[in-house]
Parts: sequence; C-alpha cells; structure tokens
Amino acid sequence: MQLSSIPINEPERLQAVKSYKLQKNQNDVNFNNITDLACSITQIPNALISIVEKDEVWFKSAKGMEICSSDRNLSFCSYAVASDKDVYIVENAKKDLKFINHPFVKDAEKPIVFYAGVCLKDKNDHKLGTLCVIDHKENTLNDEQIESLQLLSKQVVKLIELNKSNTKLKQTKRKLIKKNKMLKSFASQVAHDMKMPLANMILTTDILKSKYQKNIDDKGLSYLINIKDSSLSLSNYINNLLNYYENSSVDKKNVTSFSFNQLLEEVIDILNIKVNCTINIPEKDFDIVTNRAALELILLNLITNSLKYNDKPEIIIDIDLKTENENFNYVTVTDNGIGIPKEKQKKIFKLFSTVEETDRFGQKGHGIGLSTVKKLVTKLGGNISVKSAVGKGSCFSFSLKK
Repeated sequence: MQLSSIPINEPERLQAVKSYKLQKNQNDVNFNNITDLACSITQIPNALISIVEKDEVWFKSAKGMEICSSDRNLSFCSYAVASDKDVYIVENAKKDLKFINHPFVKDAEKPIVFYAGVCLKDKNDHKLGTLCVIDHKENTLNDEQIESLQLLSKQVVKLIELNKSNTKLKQTKRKLIKKNKMLKSFASQVAHDMKMPLANMILTTDILKSKYQKNIDDKGLSYLINIKDSSLSLSNYINNLLNYYENSSVDKKNVTSFSFNQLLEEVIDILNIKVNCTINIPEKDFDIVTNRAALELILLNLITNSLKYNDKPEIIIDIDLKTENENFNYVTVTDNGIGIPKEKQKKIFKLFSTVEETDRFGQKGHGIGLSTVKKLVTKLGGNISVKSAVGKGSCFSFSLKK
C-alpha cells in the first residue's frame, strides 16, 4: 500500500526532523502529559505524538496504545503530514475509500476507525509529525476540541524545540569543560616549568650578592635586589595560579569533623605575622564538618588580605562563626583595613581583579586569591559577599553547607 502523495518540501522536512535529534523513547513526562490532556479534552481513548521520518513513523508518546513505531506507508500520520491541511480527520475509516482496505482498519483486532491528527509545524512550517487521537469506532470532534488540539500541538513543538536547545547547551557545556581542562593542564604545566628557572634566578642573585659584594657598587646591588624581588613576585604569582587550578577543585566527600578555633590557630601560625596585629577568634569553639583543606585555604587568603591591605598602626581582625542555622555555618572575617570602593566590590571575586596597585609591603597583588576563595566557597555549597567602607575596613561573610 503506497501513500497517495508526499510533502512537496520532503527533503527539507526530513532535514528538519533530523536536526531536532529527539530520542526514541516514551518516558518524557512532558510529552506524556500532553497526550493525557488530548484524551481528556476529546474524550477519545487513544492519543499519539508521532514523528514522521523517511521510512518510519515513531511515537514520542502513546496514550492508550502499546505502540512504538509504524511503517510510514501504513501510518495515518503520513497522510496527515502529506495533506495540504494542518488538521487531518477521518471520521469513519471503514467508509472512506482511501482506508477501507487498510490493514489497520480491515484486519486489526482493534481497528482504527476514527483518526484526527494535528500537524506539528516548526517555525519554518516543516511538518515534523502529528498530535493525533484515535478511536476504534466512528467519532467526531467539535470546533472547540479541534482548537484545543491545535493549541496542544504548539506546545509539543515548543517542547521539541526546547529539547534541541538543551541538547545544544549540553554539547557546548561538554566542549567548554574539555577546553577548560586543557587550559588548566596548560597553565599548570607552564607554571611548574617556570618555577625551577625562577628558583635558580633567586639563588643566583643571593650568590652574587654574597660572593661579589665587594666588587659591586650600590647601583649594582640595587639591580640585584630588583631582580630578586621581581623573581619572588613572579614566583608568588605562579604559586597562586597553581593554587587556583589545583586546590580549588573540592571533593565534597572528603569532609571531616574538626575544631574551628584550632584550625584558625594553625592558620595564624602558618602566616607567621611580623606586624602589630590582633586577631580575635570566636570565644566559643565549635566542631564543624566540611572539607578542612578548603576552609584552611579560604581563611588563609582572607586573613592574608586583611594583613596586606591595611594602613593602620595596629591591624585588628575579628573572626566569627555562627552555627545556629540548620543548613549552613556562617563565617565572617572583619578588618580595619583600607576598605574597598563600592564600584570595585562586585569585581573583586573575578580572576586577576585587584583593588590597589600595591599592598602595605609595596607588593603588587595578582587578583587570584579572592577568585580562589569564591570558587572554593561555591564548591562547598555556600556563598560569599563583602561589605566595606573606604578607610574603615571590610567584612567578608561566607556560608558553608552543613
């Protein structure tokens, strides 16, 4: 049995069907909801969402019928797609000369007697398939029911187009993840390769100063000092980059219970503070459960910034922990430093963004620390924010998911 005709734009129509890359399954609740509604609105027991391909018609959703696909030459939906009309109705196939000898009408245990298909037309007027209702007896639809089916068919097309967009987004995401991994690997490799030459430069300048100091004038010594300072600055920059790429990936399963105050004391010891500074830790200690290494790196960066970007004779840093919330721990790090201008507060968590040209020690910041902090806090299921006033200080607040 052959179709009486095929659409005039069949090559373009088939290309359009192929471009949507729909999966051949019937487990999408969004499509199934539409066939449920179609049956409910028309009071007809069977509804299908069909996709008409070159040789096959397959069904994205099937309500009331256990069917996955059909030969295109036998499918009523093929007639609907080939028709000049957008709504194709056969009220009684047993009396229709086109279908009277059709195997689905003549020989089937449950014959198709009534068929109403609304074409699924995309934005380019390509008929992708149909939303159809099927009965095993003669039936009719009123104008309101037909209009409702047309509205539902538009929703089907929107779902198909949304599926295409989501597929593209997933593909783009996979490509970005792959490129990101390549960039991380490249940055890490370059950083590692640069560390040894820099170490040699620093060591060489120290040897030159020690061994040939009597033969070098003050200007020459200043050059050596500049070389060493620049090398140390670049080495610090590289270490921060490695820190950003290697340590900002947090294993959420690698969590332990530990004393918050003890961690703070260890961080303060690591910093080996040489300036006049008072750090106030919480009066009451709490055990918290999170990734200890990640929290240590967060606190190291925040306290270091409070030390570096401070112009007061005595640096004061207050650290507080709130554990009352059922889902989150909240940590604040407050200082009396130089503060952050309001227009820069939104940018400070971006990679390579800096507030000042140099810190209190004359060193130029690289804008990596706070971006690492934000990345780590996000990985730990929390958020970070800052409140600051120029000349008065800053308060960084972040949450950690329990």
